[in-house]
Amino acid sequence: MAIAYDFDGTLAPGNMQEHQFLPDIGIKPHDFWKEVHEVAQAHQADEVLVYMNLMLRKAAAANVPVRREDFKARGKSIALFDGVEEWFGRINAYAKAKGVDLKHFLISSGNEEIFAGTPIAKEFEAVYASKYLFDVNGVAQWPALAINYTTKTQFLFRINKGITDISDNASVNKFIPKDERPVPFEHMVFIGDGSTDIPCFRLIKDQGGLSVAVYPPGRKGAKDKAEKYRQDGRVHAVVSATYTDGSELDKLIKARIDFVASRHALQSLL
Repeated sequence: MAIAYDFDGTLAPGNMQEHQFLPDIGIKPHDFWKEVHEVAQAHQADEVLVYMNLMLRKAAAANVPVRREDFKARGKSIALFDGVEEWFGRINAYAKAKGVDLKHFLISSGNEEIFAGTPIAKEFEAVYASKYLFDVNGVAQWPALAINYTTKTQFLFRINKGITDISDNASVNKFIPKDERPVPFEHMVFIGDGSTDIPCFRLIKDQGGLSVAVYPPGRKGAKDKAEKYRQDGRVHAVVSATYTDGSELDKLIKARIDFVASRHALQSLL
């Protein structure tokens, strides 16, 4: 079984660049994302590529270093949603007790290098996030991978087929019978929070998996916004981004683990 997560707004509030990187270069989040949108619109460019380029340009103008270790250090300051740090150990233990081999995957448009500094980075089987190419001195030079809302879905197919090598395009497009795929879509869960997650929500839902939209607890109007995804048929459930024991999300995922365990037991008898 696999659980795939978005990061920004799903495991942590806001965008990861806003916690320390943007303050370090002296730019307010609203101003930065406004410029990203304007540049992307003017040049008909991908917003992820634009924000990655602007991060490097703005950092250079502010004399802020952009080495791999600098990005990673900034990830340490990111405050996660309540219960996230304990979530993985508890859910893994529950799955193991049910006979389910559970793996976690990150699929994010955010920076892989910043995420690497968070205390939960080690919990993931694979991390699929936007990242840079670095020179021999470890300085970021150019985007190596940009993950936007549509390209996110390819990584669900990689998980489904057991292909973690991003450069291996031949294998991910190779026909593999459904019953020979390592992680059936029916055994997959996708947890996200926003419009950039819609293609993943729909793919997992349409393929028989579980799609869950989360919203930041206590934020005015956040639940109503997330609820729209369920009304539009894009997700199965809408819950608070609260990962503590006994929370709605905790109960939902445990119930899905029970479903996967029961499904396997039934199939073994057929």
